[in-house]
Amino acid sequence: MYGYTGKLIDVDLSREKIEVVEIDEGILRKFYGGRGLGTYILWKELGERWEYVDPLGEENLLLILTGPLTGYYPGIKTAVVSKSPESNGVVGSVLSSEVGIELKASGYDGIIIRGKAKEPVYLFVNDDTIEIRDASKYWGMNGVEVVKTLTKDVHEELKKKEKLKGVPKEPAIMYIGRGGENKVRFAAIMAKLMHAAGYGGFGAVMGSKMLKAVVVKGSKALPQVYDREKFKTMLREFQKELLTLTTFRQWGTGAGGYSVGKDRSSQPVKNWQEEYHDNEEISVVNFELKAWIKKYWADYGCPVNCMKISYLRYGPYKGSITDAPDYELMAYMGTNLGIFEPEKIVYLSYLVDEYGLDGINAGNVLGFAAELYQRGILTKEDLGFELKWGDEKAFARLLEMIVNKEGIGKILAEGTYRAALKISEMKGSDALRYAVHVKGIGVGAHGIRSDLDYTKDISYAASVQGGDHTATAGLPARSYEGELVNAFYDSAVICMFVTKPGFERILEFGNAVTGFDLTPEKWFNEAGLRIIHLQRILLLLGGPDVYWDPRKDDDNPPRFYEPLPSGPVKGKAPTKDDIRGKLKQYYQEIGYDENGIPKEEVLEELGIGEAKREVKRIKRRLGL
Repeated sequence: MYGYTGKLIDVDLSREKIEVVEIDEGILRKFYGGRGLGTYILWKELGERWEYVDPLGEENLLLILTGPLTGYYPGIKTAVVSKSPESNGVVGSVLSSEVGIELKASGYDGIIIRGKAKEPVYLFVNDDTIEIRDASKYWGMNGVEVVKTLTKDVHEELKKKEKLKGVPKEPAIMYIGRGGENKVRFAAIMAKLMHAAGYGGFGAVMGSKMLKAVVVKGSKALPQVYDREKFKTMLREFQKELLTLTTFRQWGTGAGGYSVGKDRSSQPVKNWQEEYHDNEEISVVNFELKAWIKKYWADYGCPVNCMKISYLRYGPYKGSITDAPDYELMAYMGTNLGIFEPEKIVYLSYLVDEYGLDGINAGNVLGFAAELYQRGILTKEDLGFELKWGDEKAFARLLEMIVNKEGIGKILAEGTYRAALKISEMKGSDALRYAVHVKGIGVGAHGIRSDLDYTKDISYAASVQGGDHTATAGLPARSYEGELVNAFYDSAVICMFVTKPGFERILEFGNAVTGFDLTPEKWFNEAGLRIIHLQRILLLLGGPDVYWDPRKDDDNPPRFYEPLPSGPVKGKAPTKDDIRGKLKQYYQEIGYDENGIPKEEVLEELGIGEAKREVKRIKRRLGL
């Protein structure tokens, strides 16, 4: 076996039991790693009773996984896969963390975490040493405090060992803040203060298991690669190509803070009431002038250095620290809330990181609440204060209420969709029309109305990960435009921003590592399709609190059918008929039936015929 260790750590927190289990190479060939492997494990372990498994219950599994390219391809990511408390389907989320490479350097391809600890714990992995440790000392800590304290404690322990190998010398840590501890449904798993596995709500899953952190340090050699010479040649080529990403290297993703609104008319402004703006105050240049203290920072092994560190050295929000912020947070903590001033955006982004929340879904629910206030559905009496666009202090106060589940914050902590259901019931008003989500997940900060961004008509509506802008669907379904390529990157566990060499060449590089014979055709028609079909099945099974009917829920938010009110493409928007027509085409091309349910004969062809039992349950629930 090349590129893999062939071993997983299986941790049962309820029984305080740890095992190391082997994984068959045939499974890896079929599901690759990361999101794909995680989907398979969840289906095999929980598929027969999926709709009864509470994502925040003891029965759910939390998977921390590497991919075959972890440690070999430039840049390091770690995959987290679980049943999502947002969508009730499988979501694969990746974050910038060295946990993945340290796991592989310890001799493992990932960790399966099951059960629930009686008291707060953290998981410690150092080569052959695997321990469930007391975390009472760290419970209640937010980002900066837990990173400083836990890193220092474990690093001091590791320094005492005679043979401390590997880079970096400090352990890799993934952790949750108070948002995860209090099971806010869109809480994130955090790393390095400001990096998040955001989509999916897996911080809440960790919190439900009383698991504060995962700490890993490895010193073993990585697994051998299959074709060493080809591997070295392609790696050198890739590194040179990635060094040509000069604009991205200079400005990072934050460069879109102004241009996505001005040039593409696809940026959320005031809960997506607008998608165009011409406010240069949010230009990345102003972040550089007012906040940046470190212009070049990268994931381990990445030559791009796209991350920028912002730190406020003076003013009312002195001490706030975040990464630039990146485009998504510039939009969701900025324009979506009617805020354009860099200092205010850095401050709110810092709070999101500290609490351990997904910035996209946090900003989505804040904007949703602000529009309800604007329209009189929520009042000052409901909130305890005024919630006006552009008021960062009010939004900061509401964030704290959400994290503490205080007052209206308890409802909003359920996420935009579930909060909209509850508020509609409370107020007798249709709050759902202002909820900008797809299948429980707030959409990324890229709209579809202008047709000028990479997100198109059915990008979110057809995706197995709903509003996730990193897992968008498209037409043709089995092409570079579809969600199959995104599934590959998440399964290989590499960063979407270092894919300049292209899907075909990265796939070839993966073959040099693993010895597999994957081709684009095989991925589109076999491995990738297998992953997407299983994700689709588990998404449609849903439960136990929310279920999706593809006949009505494969759709865009109501807001995306409203004509754009301003900008160069004013008046533009898709129609329901357009969307339904493209969805039907998508279903046909991807292998679903006319109702959007995977065809049983396609499952047989993909070698996952067992999943027909789940399809039958979906049809029975839908009356088909």
